Amino acid sequence: MIVGVDGSASSLAAVEAAAREARLRTAALRVVHAFLWPAMHVPLGPSPVGPPEGGIRNMVDRLVAEAVERARAAAPEVEVSHTVVTGEPLTVLEAQSRAADLVVVGSRGMGGFVGLMVGSTAVHLAAHARCPVLVVREEAPLDGPVVVGVDGSPAGDRAVEFAFQEAELHRTPLVALHAWTTWNAPLPAPQDPSEPYANPVEALGQEERRLLSEALAGHQKRHPDVVVELEAVQGPTREALIEASRTARLVVVGARGRGGFTGLLLGSVSQALLHHAHCPVAVVRGAAARH
Repeated sequence: MIVGVDGSASSLAAVEAAAREARLRTAALRVVHAFLWPAMHVPLGPSPVGPPEGGIRNMVDRLVAEAVERARAAAPEVEVSHTVVTGEPLTVLEAQSRAADLVVVGSRGMGGFVGLMVGSTAVHLAAHARCPVLVVREEAPLDGPVVVGVDGSPAGDRAVEFAFQEAELHRTPLVALHAWTTWNAPLPAPQDPSEPYANPVEALGQEERRLLSEALAGHQKRHPDVVVELEAVQGPTREALIEASRTARLVVVGARGRGGFTGLLLGSVSQALLHHAHCPVAVVRGAAARH
């Protein structure tokens, strides 16, 4: 597992969350800092007129050491290593994700702008990483169910499996939420062609609940100990998942959904959750990412 750190309070919260995840997965954790300053030809050592412990390089060493200490305090049994890699954060973490099962980052970094709910590195990494990305806020809840957004698309199937795994690891219920509207759900035809169509809203609701059950069937067989609650709600997907995040410990979504446009790497629902969810968000890409 990988956790990206930059010394911000958000990244330290991510370190603690990553350590707990590593403990549950019996995995090693690597603390990674992207060191951008050498590429900008900035002096790294202490100033000739300043204290010997000054300078950018010493500052980086201290923030990485603090992150490692936080990880070991949160999960003493986890093997924690660290590395400082020269480069821009998104490039460094995307490269690290190629050999990782999960990358954890804070929602806001040291370079964040006031008023933004989530940093650009978190959003871009969720779109480009080769493994699932967990974005953690400073006040991350430690209870509540895992919530997964289900749309029945092949791309979203990996997100459903990841959510089942998380619910199983944390021994918590799983809420599988599928939101639909009369605009995005096809009206099923009557079984007898001679019969008129049923009430559109009622018929669509029944059809969407059936699709939700079918999307989960195989996963439930693989994870029989997970208690699953099915929720098929009428309304916009973004609003439904954001509201569900108020009482969740984690919301899991796919990077792209059933309504995505070709060429986009991150769907509007995923972006909305990253910016507005009240709990950590895991974004799981489809076939292009490692599972």
